Amino acid sequence: MLSLKFRYIQYFFLFFFFSTTSFGQSLPSSQLYHQLLQLRETKRVLYVAAHPDDENTRLIAYLANGEHASVAYLSLTRGDGGQNLIGKELGIELGQIRTQELIKAREIDGGKQYFTRALDFGYSKSPDETFQNWNKEKVLADVVWAIRRFQPDIIITRFNTTPGITHGHHTTSAILAGEAFALAGNPTAYPEQLSYVKPWQAKRLFFNAYNFRGEFEPESGKRYYVMEVGGYNPLLGKTYHQLAADSRTMHKSQGFGSTAGSGNAKDYLEQVDGETYNLSPFEDLTSRWEQLSGGKEVIRRLDELINTFNFSQPDQHIPQLLALRKSILELHLSAPWVIEKVEKLDELIFQVMGLKMEFLASKEFGYPGEQVSTELIFTNPSKTAVSAISLKVYDDSHHANKDATANEPIRMAIPLILHEDEMLSQPYWLQKPVENALFQVASQEKIGMPYELPKVGGILSFTLGGETFSLELPLEYKYNDPVVGEIKEPFTMVPEVDVSLSKEVLFLVEGADATVSVTVKFRNTLLEGSLDFEGLTGDQYTIESLEELPGQKQRIYKVIFLSGDKASQKVVRARYTTVSGEVFDQSTQTISYPHLPKLTYFTPTTLSLIQADWKVSGERIGYLVGAGDEVPEVLSALGYDLRFLGKDDFHLDFLSQFKAIVVGIRGFNTNEDLAIYQSILMEYVRAGGNLIIQYATSSPLVTKTLGPYPFLIGRDRVTVEGSPVQFEANHSLFSYPNPIEQKDFEGWVQERGLYFATQIDERYQSPLMLQDPGEQSNKGGLITAKYGEGTYVYTGLSFFRQLPAGVPGAIKLFINLIEQ
Repeated sequence: MLSLKFRYIQYFFLFFFFSTTSFGQSLPSSQLYHQLLQLRETKRVLYVAAHPDDENTRLIAYLANGEHASVAYLSLTRGDGGQNLIGKELGIELGQIRTQELIKAREIDGGKQYFTRALDFGYSKSPDETFQNWNKEKVLADVVWAIRRFQPDIIITRFNTTPGITHGHHTTSAILAGEAFALAGNPTAYPEQLSYVKPWQAKRLFFNAYNFRGEFEPESGKRYYVMEVGGYNPLLGKTYHQLAADSRTMHKSQGFGSTAGSGNAKDYLEQVDGETYNLSPFEDLTSRWEQLSGGKEVIRRLDELINTFNFSQPDQHIPQLLALRKSILELHLSAPWVIEKVEKLDELIFQVMGLKMEFLASKEFGYPGEQVSTELIFTNPSKTAVSAISLKVYDDSHHANKDATANEPIRMAIPLILHEDEMLSQPYWLQKPVENALFQVASQEKIGMPYELPKVGGILSFTLGGETFSLELPLEYKYNDPVVGEIKEPFTMVPEVDVSLSKEVLFLVEGADATVSVTVKFRNTLLEGSLDFEGLTGDQYTIESLEELPGQKQRIYKVIFLSGDKASQKVVRARYTTVSGEVFDQSTQTISYPHLPKLTYFTPTTLSLIQADWKVSGERIGYLVGAGDEVPEVLSALGYDLRFLGKDDFHLDFLSQFKAIVVGIRGFNTNEDLAIYQSILMEYVRAGGNLIIQYATSSPLVTKTLGPYPFLIGRDRVTVEGSPVQFEANHSLFSYPNPIEQKDFEGWVQERGLYFATQIDERYQSPLMLQDPGEQSNKGGLITAKYGEGTYVYTGLSFFRQLPAGVPGAIKLFINLIEQ
């Protein structure tokens, strides 16, 4: 039974790690009773869509808490290609944020979370475009895998299969769900999966006819099953509206803070495939407990607990809960739903007793081979003794010398030497480079998991009422913040030597600073070694200086890169090689927001070198921050004297010193100063200034007056990054000071642009025309006007992606926007 036990521990633990690592957090007795009802119910629902925030949190909350069903949300992507309202992170960094936001959302609404390997490559307008980027068979295999692994009774898609009415990823999610529904029960489909799971045929497939922006209006002539999802759950003390709003509010990076609705509310399910039904999508589903030999005894014990539950003294039910656990384990079943029920029951037992189990490190980071001081703390406030407590770490077992009872903590100091081959704490889907818009995941069992097991932990075992428990206990770092209070973070494996660069893009352009600082940070003692750059010969750069800081365990190299004789672009990699031959070429990155656990990941220490003969004045420019982007860093690297502007800077005399003022992405959505001082910016332009507004969304705007003349922000975008471009070559934006050519629109990433201008006043010029394949050209991607003595520009071009990615043509065009 131990091997089975470990399997279900892993199954459970991968989902719950970031919310319940201190096992046995106590809950009000009403919620404990609620969990008993969920143990009794065996129906299962898989909800399928494309991105974080696509899911209907109200329906998930109702199904998980009103129907007591086991509900999971399968998001095809982690949202890597989206936008970020709370910071600068984009791409894989944003994908990590949105992954954790989904996990937090599921903690609130009661669902579970899964993914496929698909990378969110950005907006697409059709399933055909989507499948041009994704390998359909591989993503379809992942959806089949999710169905076989979760074993749902019904599957619900957020979107339908009609192309052209929504994001191409959305429609694709419905198409794949339909095909996977038909394939998952077929043993000849993806037979390589059957070493881990069994074929599974869900009973019915539905489309959730749902409207994000209001109540859905049923179409005449169509049959829907209607669920009342606006009710109140007295055990949780919340309506499903409130659970849904709290869950949706976790999508903070997308600006989805939500206010709960009130009153009755309906969700509509339209059947797409599967067995017909008369009264309910769940009809003809007998309890899975009843289908098991011995399952009726499980039902009897559950019903007895439910009918006799003592809300004031729930710990009186510990003997009954242990007997129930024994009955389930005696079934000797490894079906996913049984595994999940046992783990849920274990957690319920821990909560009823108020157990608290922590494995804590004295520091947050460790490197392979390091010795770390750790401590196991086991607290049992109940009257039921817990005996035979032991923690196995690697191959060593550590045993407590007494039972845990009467709220007296058991403390065991455990000196830990981290294995030399211990892997770094890199998210599992980022351990290999992305290929063809798919994350490369070697292990079949990891595919779909929201996050991976922590790298370091132990197996905690103990005996309770004659029953043996074993569970994986992660190593954590706990500290007190003077404002927030107690904070726990996962113990993180990092390299012994960390290499970081002061720039990610360096320009070998007249007037630009051609130096980069390389910081080599040692976790222990300074290791002798040398710095070089993979991809360059020694005569292409010079190490001008080396500063050694033993107290900070750092060496800082100042490196000057030398120009060649022609324009070029090259990506090189900094590496530090010790005298023993070890090579370190990764940089440790962290993401930290109050609503998420601290995220650590590792990036290669690459530097994009761009040599060009661009004309750059290097004059002073101002930058007004919006939602956050990395454009300022690139402009500074080009040699511009960049100053960030605040609310105290909006006087014409002060602003007149700037060659140009640039407004960051979504500035007119997030920066209230722009509503107050927009008129002063227009006076700056009238007096001869140059104002460049990067994209904003159409709502909410801090002011509807963005420019000197009227225009609106629409939802038009061009999503194919290599799509045709036409421009007025003689227009100053495309001719001065650097002539723009067609080749300057090659190599763009993810998209051309988004949120283009529409209903444009005739006093604007539109010198750029963009179009996706098969569509009419659009002139709203870049508009400009002379106003007084100055120049005004609004652009939806995605410079916020292109400039940090080192796309030369986009950088060259942005220089021209500044130099007018």
